[in-house]
Amino acid sequence: MARKPPDAALEPDLNQAVGILMELIRIPGVSGQEGPVAAEIVRRLRRAGLPASAITHDSAHRRSPAGGERGNLIVRLPGTVRRPRRLLSAHMDTVALCAGARPVRRGGRIVPASKETGLGGDDRAGTAILLTTLLTILRRRLPHPPLPFLWTVQEELGLQGARNVAVGKLGRPAMGFNFDGFDGITAAATGAQRVEIDIFGIASHAGAAPEKGVSAITIASLAIAELHRGGWLGAVRKGPNRGTSNVGVVQAGSATNAVCPRAALKAEVRSHDPAFRKRILEQFRKSFTRAARNLRNDRGRRGRVDFRPRQDYEAFRLEPDCPALAAAVRAARAAGVSTEPKVSDGGLDANWLTAHGIPTVTFGTGSRNAHTTDEYVQVDVFERICRAALRVATDVS
Repeated sequence: MARKPPDAALEPDLNQAVGILMELIRIPGVSGQEGPVAAEIVRRLRRAGLPASAITHDSAHRRSPAGGERGNLIVRLPGTVRRPRRLLSAHMDTVALCAGARPVRRGGRIVPASKETGLGGDDRAGTAILLTTLLTILRRRLPHPPLPFLWTVQEELGLQGARNVAVGKLGRPAMGFNFDGFDGITAAATGAQRVEIDIFGIASHAGAAPEKGVSAITIASLAIAELHRGGWLGAVRKGPNRGTSNVGVVQAGSATNAVCPRAALKAEVRSHDPAFRKRILEQFRKSFTRAARNLRNDRGRRGRVDFRPRQDYEAFRLEPDCPALAAAVRAARAAGVSTEPKVSDGGLDANWLTAHGIPTVTFGTGSRNAHTTDEYVQVDVFERICRAALRVATDVS
């Protein structure tokens, strides 16, 4: 049996970890522009003695609809003991609200210095946890199984980095540990589909001949109102089935004196149950199709709807006896982190990593109120997760 490192060796330098987090938050890196963040990670690893041959990028950005400047950052450490390969992951990108963030520490929290920006703790906290873990292993020469580290891009754009990761570059991990969110461990997450809805009406002059037109805006309004009345918009509850839906983007019109001939909408549907998610999506299709069919101009002409759904990510749930969950619980317990598995109603990189055949548990990072100017990182939670990450990476039992 491999010898476990003493407990003292499994205590990361938490002051260094917080310093790394503060530095990473200062670096711009919204979705698709993660290059400077990746460069700082690589700089620190090379300075710690990691050979360049252990570092690579994949081409996930080339398969993303958003493009982007580079793919996922992957680092592979060969194991010092023969144990199943373990993946550690976090995402590098932030939402646009966090561009220009300047972190300050106030008591037990790291917050943005200005209320004009978010913080970017989502997910620079996870990024810092991975980097701290890897640096600690390198500097203390801790025994460990084979370890790929994955810093993904474009998580905020629909998990594009994890979706398009070059799985072969990871070396076929047996289990994964993702770092994102606030606290505890998450072993299940919802699935989601996005849909683009293009509505084609008939243009006419709104003052001189409104009866000759068919308004795309009116079609959209009728469909959305029907979905709302039927309980298919927002929190969707039908008997024992649960899900959510939202129309988040509406682009239409250019002048008040023109009957609008075109509208473009973007919506999403979520549920842990794929069949119920499909049912909600079908209700969307019926409502928009019905609205277009029922609205006619004075000559009986109608508009039409182009409905384009796509899978964003599938739901997953790890079984209680899953080795990844068991390993996460051991590490969480040792680090003082809650061991009760949670269920997420949002998407995680773990959705796609699990779909790629890598059962993945997500640890929180201490980041709270993501995507708002009230975002903060709870330092004591961040520190506990740093401890858990080092333990899960060096578990040679």
